[in-house]
Amino acid sequence: MVYSIPKETGFAGFFRYRTTVKFLNYMSKRKINQRQAERIKAIQNKRLSRAAQQADSFLAESHLGSEQTGLLITRYGKQLQVEAENGDIYQCHSRQNLYDLVVGDKVIWQAGPNNTGVIVACLPRSSLLARTTGKRQEIKPIAANIDQMLLVIAPEPAPTTLLIDSYIIAAEHAAIPLALIVNKIDLLKNQSASLLTLLNDYQAFGYNVLQTCTLTEGGLTELNDLLTNKTNVFVGQSGVGKSSLIAKLLPNIEITIGELAGNTKLGAHTTSAARLYHLPKGGNIIDSPGIREFALGPLTLEQITGGFIEFKPFLGTCRFYNCKHLQEPGCALQVAVNNQQISTNRFANYQHLVKKLAEESLSY
Repeated sequence: MVYSIPKETGFAGFFRYRTTVKFLNYMSKRKINQRQAERIKAIQNKRLSRAAQQADSFLAESHLGSEQTGLLITRYGKQLQVEAENGDIYQCHSRQNLYDLVVGDKVIWQAGPNNTGVIVACLPRSSLLARTTGKRQEIKPIAANIDQMLLVIAPEPAPTTLLIDSYIIAAEHAAIPLALIVNKIDLLKNQSASLLTLLNDYQAFGYNVLQTCTLTEGGLTELNDLLTNKTNVFVGQSGVGKSSLIAKLLPNIEITIGELAGNTKLGAHTTSAARLYHLPKGGNIIDSPGIREFALGPLTLEQITGGFIEFKPFLGTCRFYNCKHLQEPGCALQVAVNNQQISTNRFANYQHLVKKLAEESLSY
């Protein structure tokens, strides 16, 4: 949080300024309990509601144009940018009942003065990518109306198969085709053969795998062809080079690019809000903020199992019809793992997610 503190002249002003700074630093560092956190959140929600009511009142009193369709291209908190059919960009508010608008949404909106507007409705979505946040597992939409998900990984920061599999499950659940983009392939020489083996496994499952490098521009032509005439969302860890790839594909657009953080090789969150860009040959790219852990929504056991497509030949052949494939006797998946028909790593990720699902169910 950024505070603006007016400086006053004289000793009294300096003392008041220094005391205020110390107090704010103390408040920012002190630990708060759950009850205090809930009170703070309630106050913030009241302020957001009051701001939304004021916005609605202002827009109701101002002269609004006729209803028209548009595309939501950026959302940062309550700040929404809508692209009109003629390509003009408008800073918009939304009606209070439209609380889950997300980049990629096709909306009905009305233009106001000075390139402002108000969104009055959201058209039906063909697809939605979402994840959960916080202990209460609140659903956070990422992008809508997606034709293809591009999961970007890199040798640095090193990918985890759990993160990859979580994205794959989300894509399978949302019926969104997924492709794996291995960026920074110039760093592969520093890696063991395990990463290449991992990529070969996913390719064997039927997922499209591309290798790219922004330094040499290797693989960019193939990537551009894969993206053309589709609405694509780039997802993955911070620092894997999503924004760098988009900057190469769209050289005429200024895109902020960050560096890896020190010796940890963890990425910094350069992209703070999702943003939609148009491709010159047709289609769109949505650049989403990088995350280090992708939390799946409230999926069922069957939906998690469905995300592991190599399990399908063995499902329904276990000794027990309600087998969860954890420690049950006569589990067909466990036999397939022992026979090296299913990856030990993938099966371990499946069991981890199923156990986590059970723990979350008990917490409610």
